[in-house]
Amino acid sequence: MAEFVHSPVMLEELLSLLVPPRPDALMVDCTLGEGGHAEAFLSRYPGISYRGIDADPRIQAKAALRLGRFGDRVSFLSGYFDEVLGAWEGPAPDLALFDLGISMHHFVESGRGFGHGKDEELDMRLSPEAPRSAAQLLAQEREEEIARIIFEYGEERFSRRIAAAIVAARRSGGIATSGRLAEIVSAAVPPQYRHGRIHPATRTFQALRIAVNDELGRAERGIRLAVKLLAPGGLVAVIAFHSLEDRIAKRIFREFSSTSASTGAPDLPISEGTGGVMLGLVNKKPLESSAEEQARNPASRSAKLRVARKIGAAGKANA
Repeated sequence: MAEFVHSPVMLEELLSLLVPPRPDALMVDCTLGEGGHAEAFLSRYPGISYRGIDADPRIQAKAALRLGRFGDRVSFLSGYFDEVLGAWEGPAPDLALFDLGISMHHFVESGRGFGHGKDEELDMRLSPEAPRSAAQLLAQEREEEIARIIFEYGEERFSRRIAAAIVAARRSGGIATSGRLAEIVSAAVPPQYRHGRIHPATRTFQALRIAVNDELGRAERGIRLAVKLLAPGGLVAVIAFHSLEDRIAKRIFREFSSTSASTGAPDLPISEGTGGVMLGLVNKKPLESSAEEQARNPASRSAKLRVARKIGAAGKANA
């Protein structure tokens, strides 16, 4: 039996807010991972069917083992969620879930250099179809672009110093492993920065992972596609783990919503580009994980949950 290392975040909050609008609802999990959320929803709501999307075939195989007892109520779709949603076929989903955090599986078991605590191949691709690894990115990009990635995606104030150190290091043999990258970053930052609350390479690793997998671009495209695909009355939930992801969800939900959509008042004009789709915000401010969950699962500390309900006709991916 496979061991599961990832605890589903904000599970109780999701189960209370993401309630199927009909007994035989279709739920699409855009970030299936090890299947923790899926197992809970399939158990709680025995009439629903479930489609799970994941870019990583190895973790999807683990989820398939975990969810095997639910039989044909579950189907699996391989690929990055924005690409799968963009080619969606079949009925409109009633529920859509995005858990934008990376699974602990990738840090603990993947061997692809997602974390600075191990000396592994510096890959960071969630999917084998991704065009280039983190090592290739660092070998190919100019210093200015590396600094931009680290600053924008990692919100790292020493991005220029780190980028300069990376470029200097690659002149003398390249950067092939996560351990080597962590050493370079640690040596590049001021001494006092090396002994802070988090490892000095944490933000750099986050930034490279986001860049390698185009995580922010995919979140932007994927959430928009899900909103348009949802059946009328359907719900979309987004769990974000840092401010960049949460800003995307917040902006998209606001763009598709209005006071009338949230309150049920007569329709008011909405922005161009929404295709007539409207959302009502289920929670106007994001929910955060409870103190109890944070103590049990430290990975949940930065989690923020936003949920919205579809108002209007079902759309198409390319609408």
